Amino acid sequence: MIVKFSVQNFGSIKDEQILSFEADKSEHLEDYYIIPINGLRLLKLGLIYGANASGKTTILKALNFLREIVIFPKEKKIDNFDFSPFLFDAETPKQNTILSIEFIQNSVRYYYEVELNKKAIIREELNFYNPNKANVFKRTTNLNTQFSEITFGSKIKIDKVFEKTLESNTLWNNTVLGGFLKTNIELKELKDAIDWFSITLSPMVRNHTYLEAIVSEFIDELAINKKSIVKTLQKADFNISNIYLKEKVKTVGLTFYDIKLEHTINNERYQLPFDLESEGTQRYYSLAGLLYLTIKNSSIFPIDELESSLHPDLYTHFLLSFLVNSKKSQIIATTHNREILNNKDIFRNDAIWITDKSENSATELYSLSDFDTSVIRDTSNIYNAYKIGKLGGIPNLGDYYIDIEE
Repeated sequence: MIVKFSVQNFGSIKDEQILSFEADKSEHLEDYYIIPINGLRLLKLGLIYGANASGKTTILKALNFLREIVIFPKEKKIDNFDFSPFLFDAETPKQNTILSIEFIQNSVRYYYEVELNKKAIIREELNFYNPNKANVFKRTTNLNTQFSEITFGSKIKIDKVFEKTLESNTLWNNTVLGGFLKTNIELKELKDAIDWFSITLSPMVRNHTYLEAIVSEFIDELAINKKSIVKTLQKADFNISNIYLKEKVKTVGLTFYDIKLEHTINNERYQLPFDLESEGTQRYYSLAGLLYLTIKNSSIFPIDELESSLHPDLYTHFLLSFLVNSKKSQIIATTHNREILNNKDIFRNDAIWITDKSENSATELYSLSDFDTSVIRDTSNIYNAYKIGKLGGIPNLGDYYIDIEE
């Protein structure tokens, strides 16, 4: 599980912004939102709300970028990282980007930080708490020689041969964790971190992600129970009684299927090709698969524009199904659904985050629980406070008139 994630000088983010899953002191909806672990109270859900171009998706992109540089190490020293620092400033393009994350893996709390530019990892470290903080490794890179030096903490027992092998496999544009993937030696702490990034933390789910292909492949390989997906779709008021899959083609690392959903109408069964289903049905088919995985496994899903193609009631139904049934997973999602600001019966303030743009167009991230009682009281209508600008995160729109010049 994620404890907190921070990002600095990445895309629209200039100064350090922190997304935390540590719950505040409120016991509101405790049984549904909170997972107690390692003396912490961690939230299952983080919803990021804000205007277009305010940086919501950038938070998810930064997390996804961190995952990719860990589990997909570069093959050549000349390969550059595919990201941009904050560009609306004369100095930030010359400065390094810093990403850090605290997470729980196998009941151990880890802290991982990377400092980099487009060419190289400048600095990197991994720590763990058991129960006190201890260093696993620290890494620095000599930009002149392009050589990385790795030192291990006093509690990590490792021989010099392994240390030198790991250094030789850690190119200046590879993380140490990525270098470890190329090294045929076992070290529990590094394996724990790699497993968390590769197994627990899922890739970012975007609107154009081939999610239905992934879910279909999982169903076909019995990693997802088909009957459970059918029941989930029925509970969401989709008149679907069965799912039929036929492998069609393998490409871009995915298996694509000919999907047909069976509808039972007046005791008669009809099969409808997937591409003839409504976009809402297609979307919920994919989300039902994610829902199954969050209940069965310990999973973290970053989802961009969760409400896309969903009726507001169905959007809420999905989130409630996740909160009620999942016991050890997290969802981080961007959203434009304003109803989350107006329903205290099902949402906690510390689970709702807002992105806003500063005067220099940099993203600022804060949660509703950051506001004091002079702005938000227990009886406040948060949606009304948002509409009048008390909470930020609203687009600064002009008038409706458009002058088309010749």
